[in-house]
Amino acid sequence: MKVIIAGAGVGGLTTALMLHARGIDCEIFEQADAIRELGVGINTLPHAIKELAELGLLERLDAVAIRTYELFYTNRFGQEIWREPRGLDAGYDVPQFSIHRGRLQGVIYQAVRARLGESRIHLNCRLGSFTEDDASVTAYFFDRGGAHRATARGDALIGADGIHSLVREKFYPNEGPPRWNGLMLWRGTVEWPAFLTGRSMVIAGGLAAKLVIYPIAEGSRPERRLTNWAVVGRVGDASMPIPQKQDWSRPGRFEDLMPHVQRFRLPYVDARALIEATNEFWEYPMCDRDPLPRWSHGRVTLLGDAAHPMYPVGSNGASQAILDARFLADRLTDGEHAVHALWLYEQARLPMTAEIVRMNRRGGPEGVIDAVEERAPDGFSNIDDVLSFEQRKAIVRGYASTAGYAREQVNKAA
Repeated sequence: MKVIIAGAGVGGLTTALMLHARGIDCEIFEQADAIRELGVGINTLPHAIKELAELGLLERLDAVAIRTYELFYTNRFGQEIWREPRGLDAGYDVPQFSIHRGRLQGVIYQAVRARLGESRIHLNCRLGSFTEDDASVTAYFFDRGGAHRATARGDALIGADGIHSLVREKFYPNEGPPRWNGLMLWRGTVEWPAFLTGRSMVIAGGLAAKLVIYPIAEGSRPERRLTNWAVVGRVGDASMPIPQKQDWSRPGRFEDLMPHVQRFRLPYVDARALIEATNEFWEYPMCDRDPLPRWSHGRVTLLGDAAHPMYPVGSNGASQAILDARFLADRLTDGEHAVHALWLYEQARLPMTAEIVRMNRRGGPEGVIDAVEERAPDGFSNIDDVLSFEQRKAIVRGYASTAGYAREQVNKAA
C-alpha cells in the first residue's frame, strides 16, 4: 500500500510517522517552500502526547517544551474559579506539554526526515487536482506559479491541508468561507519572569474578553520563561464578513488589543506589561467550519483542520489531528481495502470531532468562567455562592470526557 499526504502540518507529518511505523509507504506534499517554526504557543494534551511518546518523541519534546503542572480558571481579577493539576501531576501516564507550535511541528518533521528520508517529502507542491479509478488515486501538484511539479499515484490520498483545504473544497464546492463568530484572537510570545510554579497555565475573564498566559519553554536564565499569551475580544458579530484571510501572518496592533487587556488585574503577573514587552504579535479571527456529513469519498479522506477546524478552545486542535493520524494509520494497517479503511476511520473520528466543534462554540471547558462572569461580573466573595463545585466540575470534566482526555480514558488506552 502507498498513501499520498497533502499537507505537512502537525496532522500530516504525524500521519506519515504513524504509517511508516506500521510499514506503509507514503509521500508528503507541502505547498510551502520550507517548513518554518510558525505560530505561537499551544498545549498538547495527554491523549495526544501518548501517541507521540509511542513514536519515540517524548525526549525530544521534553527538550523544547514545558511540562504543564496546573491549570487555573479565574475571573478577570484573578479570583480562582477552578484549579486542577495537569499531565503527570494529575496522575496521567504521560505529561501535558505547553509548546511553541512551530517547535512541535519541527520535532515531528525532523523525525519524518530521519525515518522516511528526504526523498519522501516534497516542498513547494500545492495540490491542484486528483482523479480516482478502481485501482488507485492520482494527485497532481503545482508550484505557486501554476507550473506542474509532481504527479503521485497511490492507494489513498489524505487531505491534511488545513482550514482552506483544497481536498475539502473539491467535495464541498459550495461550502463557502469559514464561519466567524465576531471574536478576534491576538497571540504572542515573550521571555518573562516565571509566575506561580513556573509551569502554570492561567485562563482568565469570561464572555466579554479572555486572557490566557502560560510558559512554553525555558528562558535565558533559570528564573525566566518563554511565555505565551493570548487575548480574545469581541470586535464584531457573526453576521459580519471575516476581517481577513485566516492565517498567522497578519501582525496585530496595540491600539486594537489594549482596550481588551485593560480589563484584567491578575495578582501574579502584570498582563499589560507582559504584552507591551512583546515586539511582534499576530491577530486571527476566531473561525471554524460546520461539521461535515462525511470526510471519506472513495480513496480520499480529510484529516485535522481540513476535516474539523475548531475554535482554539480546550487545547484540542493539534491534539485531535494527532488522534486522527493514529486512527487512520491503524485502519489502513488492519488489512482492509483502502476505501473501507477510510470509511472506518471516518466512522470512528467524525462524530467525536463534530461534537467537540459544537462544544467549543459553546465555550468548551472555558464555559465555566463564562458562567461565573455572567452571574458575578464584578467578582465574588465565595465562588460556591456563584456556581457550585459540582456545576463547575460538570463543565470542565464533562468536556475532557467528551474530547477523550479524561485521565481514566488516557491511562486505559491501548
